[in-house]
Amino acid sequence: MALRAGVLGLGVMGRHHSRVLNNLEGVDFLGVYDPADAVGSTIEGKPIVKNLEKFLDMGFDYCVVAAPTIYHLDIGKALAERGIHALIEKPVASTTEAATELRDLFAASNLIGGVGHIERYNPALQSARVRIEDGLIGEIYQIATRRQGPFPGRIADVGVIKDLASHDIDLTAWVSQQKYVSVNARTAHQSGREFEDMLIAVGTLSNGTIASHTVNWLTPFKERTTVITGEKGALVVDTLTADLTHFKNGVAGDSSAWSGVATFRGVSEGDVTRFALDKKEPLLAEHEAFRDAVLTGDVTAIVTLDEGTNVVRIAEELALDGLEHRLS
Repeated sequence: MALRAGVLGLGVMGRHHSRVLNNLEGVDFLGVYDPADAVGSTIEGKPIVKNLEKFLDMGFDYCVVAAPTIYHLDIGKALAERGIHALIEKPVASTTEAATELRDLFAASNLIGGVGHIERYNPALQSARVRIEDGLIGEIYQIATRRQGPFPGRIADVGVIKDLASHDIDLTAWVSQQKYVSVNARTAHQSGREFEDMLIAVGTLSNGTIASHTVNWLTPFKERTTVITGEKGALVVDTLTADLTHFKNGVAGDSSAWSGVATFRGVSEGDVTRFALDKKEPLLAEHEAFRDAVLTGDVTAIVTLDEGTNVVRIAEELALDGLEHRLS
């Protein structure tokens, strides 16, 4: 029997979730809740319901929460009261307190709760994680991410840290299998809004790996790169194209090397390999993982509410540190 699923919130991500759910094997997509008049009456041939209680009465096994972040806690409570599992878009909640309340509520209700940190399902990052576990680059020394692009008009309730840097916080902890133990930040408010729109962050992870994140909404091109540097080389991930490239350290002490170059190049250059990957759509992979978690109770392939709460906590620490270091 197919799982019955729905979506709450019909913005950009809500429409993508609806598309994927409507075609997801083993799932019966029933419809969407959104109270706005402008969204119409149907999507993917299914109804758009304006009343929340009427929507929940349709009888769901699980739902995707794609409403603005400020509504996540209230919607999550409503779902938990009905015994409905939930995949909640990132950030999981507006504050650490709200995220913690959601986490504890779903745990007490014995419900599966996941967070939509979609970058974890990017095939290039998934492949990088496997290759790191296999020892391809040895001990991880540094993870550096760059996530930049134009200002998104659809984001109004959070700053660039919770909207974009949350991806980097989660993927860095996940791909390294480490936790953040300290963070520092510099932020800017260049667009006249309440929330920050630029971030430079540095952090230290639990095994000594250092991390850096460059994030903003004010760059006239889109960039999504992660560079993972280790003792045996580096992996470069482009999540826009889902490409993974391995730069292997060369053999040190090559007597034929040009001495002038060798003096400033540091680690010598070795082979460069761009891996051929099976490029499944990350959102589809995310939905397959959550569907399977609901069916089996195994949450190892999803981003848990506990992990999502930790991301919000680190994001708030970065925002606070950034404010403390602003010029008066």
